[in-house]
Amino acid sequence: MPSNEVVYLVDDDASVRDALSSLLRANGKLVQMFTSGQDFLGFPREDSCACLILDLRMPGMNGLQVQESIAAQTAIPVIFITGRGDVPSTVTAMKGGAIDFLTKPIDEFTLLTCIEKALEQDRKLRLAALERESLLARYRSLTPREQQVLPLLVRGLLNKQAAGELGITEYTVQIHRGHIMRKMEADSFATLVKLAGKLNLEPSEVS
Repeated sequence: MPSNEVVYLVDDDASVRDALSSLLRANGKLVQMFTSGQDFLGFPREDSCACLILDLRMPGMNGLQVQESIAAQTAIPVIFITGRGDVPSTVTAMKGGAIDFLTKPIDEFTLLTCIEKALEQDRKLRLAALERESLLARYRSLTPREQQVLPLLVRGLLNKQAAGELGITEYTVQIHRGHIMRKMEADSFATLVKLAGKLNLEPSEVS
């Protein structure tokens, strides 16, 4: 696990916190512990890959309330732990996107497996978000006219047809096309079509 990845542990039971943190640290995990959901929500977390082990039943905010509050702020994979099975709570937690719902005493192998799954999910989500931001930045670097030309090209219109729709010359479309390919960092027209597809451009944007 990269050194900046964190496992957050929220449980009001000191014995549980100590046992789980010892297990995780022995397996090379960086752990930060909290005694309540309020403490965790108030903690200024770093912008790094992470997952959250969250006790279901705690004084003050319970685990489901903490999960709901987190979802309104950011995305972090959650693993619930509880002292006894609770089907309605399990259903609510899983619908809220929880990775798993484990019953105490926690099986060490199962917990470690869940943590790896959660961190891998967070890595993928963060990578996808970075790629999306990069793509949007490239799109925003296009001039307004280039943003009009792009959807016409990926719809399969010839340069002459795109020129006719926009009331410009075919040569001008050719120039814009070259600029678009360079700014979007597309090494082929097929790549440009793929990138444009990820942007979900609406026809109204080019009218």
